[in-house]
Amino acid sequence: MECEPPPASPLPAGEASKAAAFRVGGLIPLTTVEWEGRLAAVVFAQGCPWRCRYCHNTSLVPPNGTLVPWEEVMDLLHDRVGLVDGVVFSGGEPTAQAALPDAIAAAGALGYQIALHTNGGNPKLLGELLEWGLLDYVAMDVKGPFSRYHEITRRRGSGRKAQESVSAIIRSGVAYEFRTTYHSDLLSDDEVLDVAEDLAWRGATSYFIQRYRWEGTGDMPLALTPSRALPESLLAKLAGMFERFGVRS
Repeated sequence: MECEPPPASPLPAGEASKAAAFRVGGLIPLTTVEWEGRLAAVVFAQGCPWRCRYCHNTSLVPPNGTLVPWEEVMDLLHDRVGLVDGVVFSGGEPTAQAALPDAIAAAGALGYQIALHTNGGNPKLLGELLEWGLLDYVAMDVKGPFSRYHEITRRRGSGRKAQESVSAIIRSGVAYEFRTTYHSDLLSDDEVLDVAEDLAWRGATSYFIQRYRWEGTGDMPLALTPSRALPESLLAKLAGMFERFGVRS
C-alpha cells in the first residue's frame, strides 16, 4: 500500500512579513554541538510558558527580552549559505510563537536543513510542522515522569501536552531524539528509569541523558549543589533499551 504524501504546507514560502514577527532572543552564527553531525546556526526563540527550576536559559523565558531583529537573522543566513548545513530553532520555546512556521519556511527556502529543539508544550503546532515536512530533526526535552510534569514545569496540563508531542514525533518518521536533564536533586534513579521505560514503551529509539548545567540558571541553591552521577548499572540498562543512547555534558 502506497503512503500518501504529507499535506502541503499552507505557508507561502519566504513571506518575510510573517516571519519577521518571530521574536528572537539570541543568535549563534556557527556551532558543532547543537545538531550532531552538522555545522549549524542557532536561532533562540524569546519566551517560554514553562518555569522549570533547572532552566539554564532564564534570560529567554520572559516573552519580551532584548530582541534580535529578524532581518539580522536573515542577513546572517544569506551570508552562510554553502558554509552552514542547517539552522536550529531553540529557545526559550519556539513552538510558543505562532510565527514559527513562517520563520522556519524562510530559513528552509535558503536551502538549509531545519532542526527544532522543543519542550513539546504545543503539540498542535509541532504536529503541523511535522506533517508539512518543515523539519529534518527534532530534539525534545522530556522533563521527567509525565505524572510529575505539573510540578516540574509549574504549569497544569503540561504532562498531557508532552505525551501528545512524544507520540507525534515518533509517528512522524522525522529523525529525532528525546533527552532528559539530570541532577540528583531533581530526579531519582527510579524516575530516570521510569522516563526511559515510558519512552521505550511508546516506541522511542533515541534517548539521551544530559547533565545539568548551572550557567544561566536562576536557582543558585541547585547550581551550588553537586549532582550524584547515575549508576553505571542504570546507564547500561538504558543503553540496552534504545538504538541510540548516550550521556552528554
